[in-house]
Amino acid sequence: MPVAYRTSFNGRLDRLSSLIDRLRVNVANVPAVSAGGDVANLRIYQAGNGALRLVFCPYGEEAPREGDGMGPEPGEITLVAARITITGIGRQLITALPDCISVPLAEEPYLNGVVTPLIEEVTLPRCGGQAAFQRLCEVVVIRLLRHAMEEGKADTGLLNGLAHPRIAAALVAIHEVPGEAWTLEKLAATAGMSRTQFAVTFKELVGTTPMGYLANWRLDIARAELEAGRQVKAVATLCGFASPAAFSRAFTRRFGHSPKRRPAEAA
Repeated sequence: MPVAYRTSFNGRLDRLSSLIDRLRVNVANVPAVSAGGDVANLRIYQAGNGALRLVFCPYGEEAPREGDGMGPEPGEITLVAARITITGIGRQLITALPDCISVPLAEEPYLNGVVTPLIEEVTLPRCGGQAAFQRLCEVVVIRLLRHAMEEGKADTGLLNGLAHPRIAAALVAIHEVPGEAWTLEKLAATAGMSRTQFAVTFKELVGTTPMGYLANWRLDIARAELEAGRQVKAVATLCGFASPAAFSRAFTRRFGHSPKRRPAEAA
């Protein structure tokens, strides 16, 4: 039976939703006026002429410094500062991002459209402001992912693969239906490529083999489902393993403990 994949509103293949569904975006508001020592990794700056600039450094642990890409440029002030932490399986998207993204919002109106209400929630606080701030930051992250994918900001990794129309089709197939009996031949056919061309291109773009990526994706989903309380047998079936025993062996090789152990026991 053909697999039905999600499409965007324009009818094209939706390359991100299956991953975004598994993202967990945690947001902490940081006082914009704090001088050094904070942990903000998302900032919105305003220049003297009113121009806005959005900066996001996914893994930045240090406070922004002038000249390092995260800090303000001469004449800029900070309007919004937040610490965004990404968890969940979908964080593979974040690991594919550059260390720091700086976007002049005058050049990206679709990003500017969500940043404007974000600034309003901070500068004109009202009831429900914290909840609105959280939701808007989630949308900002999603739009930054689109921006990075469409602008080719990633040299290798998942976003790089999703930017390729043919490789993206295979990646979405893996993400949407991990329990399918995928083979290299089936994934190549999904991408509309020859087996060899697909395998070589996938490895060049994503940084791992198609079957290696599939195996890791299945096991990442499996761990999340087990942590959510699902039974081993059900998870094995969901993730496409021939038997619970085969699943247990693969899980133990990857994570160093049996899938029957609780997360607290495996810590």
